[in-house]
Amino acid sequence: MVKLNKIYTRTGDDGTTGLVDGSRRAKYDERMVAIGEVDELNSAVGLATLVVAADVAAELGRIQNDLFDLGADLATPLGAFDTPDFAPTDMVLRIVPGQVEWLETVIDRHNDTLPPLTSFILPGGSEAAARVHLARAIARRAERAIAALAAAEPVNPAALTYVNRLSDYLFVLARAINAGADPLWVPGASRA
Repeated sequence: MVKLNKIYTRTGDDGTTGLVDGSRRAKYDERMVAIGEVDELNSAVGLATLVVAADVAAELGRIQNDLFDLGADLATPLGAFDTPDFAPTDMVLRIVPGQVEWLETVIDRHNDTLPPLTSFILPGGSEAAARVHLARAIARRAERAIAALAAAEPVNPAALTYVNRLSDYLFVLARAINAGADPLWVPGASRA
């Protein structure tokens, strides 16, 4: 259980942040950037929960918990108290394939209610869909940051898969919120 009595520690005043394994990284380190992008994504998902139906808010609440798991996963570099295959242990929290599979199930359920796409869609339609689209765009940025980190050092493959699938979920969810009546892109519509 996490217990925080004091919010400021002053340990980051030198421009570094501590990781789960006790190591410290510069706040601009690729790992810290990825963690920050996931934190921003979680905040955007939280903003979306305020304007969606209760069942969707429950889905998004589960995702917010998963995003904290993802942050913990990224905050734990592969190390001494870890397994080489990124399996979770009593000491290490990792994203697992079951979390990805749940997203795929929910994507399929929402997508089954939608007409096929005939054009690219504009991110909007309703306030709820626009908030979900914003979260989707942030998910893509988080994915790019995690992919950049994975190019530099080992990252749990399930973590990268999770954030990729999450952006798919958010896209389909926004369409479901708009009941398939998405604003469509009209190529060149503004040209004189």
